Amino acid sequence: MLKFIHFCFVAALLFTTHTAVVAVETVTVVMKTSAGDIRIELFPEAAPITVDNFLKYVDGNHYDNSHFYRVVRMDNQAQNKITIEVIQGGLGMFAPDLPFEPIVHEPTKTTGILHKDGVISMGRLEPGTATSEFFICINDQPELDFGGQRYPDGQGFAAFGKVVKGMDVVRNIQNMSSDIPPEGKLEYTSGQMLIDPVVILEIRRVVN
Repeated sequence: MLKFIHFCFVAALLFTTHTAVVAVETVTVVMKTSAGDIRIELFPEAAPITVDNFLKYVDGNHYDNSHFYRVVRMDNQAQNKITIEVIQGGLGMFAPDLPFEPIVHEPTKTTGILHKDGVISMGRLEPGTATSEFFICINDQPELDFGGQRYPDGQGFAAFGKVVKGMDVVRNIQNMSSDIPPEGKLEYTSGQMLIDPVVILEIRRVVN
């Protein structure tokens, strides 16, 4: 009986130790917007470069009074052969005098973070050009993963976290009124720019 009790104690200790070793570190932030709050869990172990970059903007208060300015829905991307559903925000894709250099691209084949419903990812042009811009997926968006066809280079986008509370806010933003482009003059983002951009009041870490 004593041997059995000793075996159970050792087994429980090993299980506890193993659980602690495989625990995944996360960082939580709250994004306060004029449309409501969005709580996001970041994955620094899977996407260390991308998360570190995002947190530099967060910790420096660089996102204060920035905006969600672009919404992509099924009804406003006739010019795009591969359709997606996201909302995009940040300091502006072509904002001057950004405080940090662009970062190395972390593709989904490396991080394992796929563009599922609620996942947050970096906006970019060419691989290695991501700075302050990010977007949040509405529904699953596999065409944004590595090998997807939304962007011609097939490298996909760098996902780095997931909304854990506030997807109702995300969906409400996506359904806000966007611009109406002139007939016959559709450019890449035509019809997708919010008439009244949503203010990102601040993004802050959640201190446990």
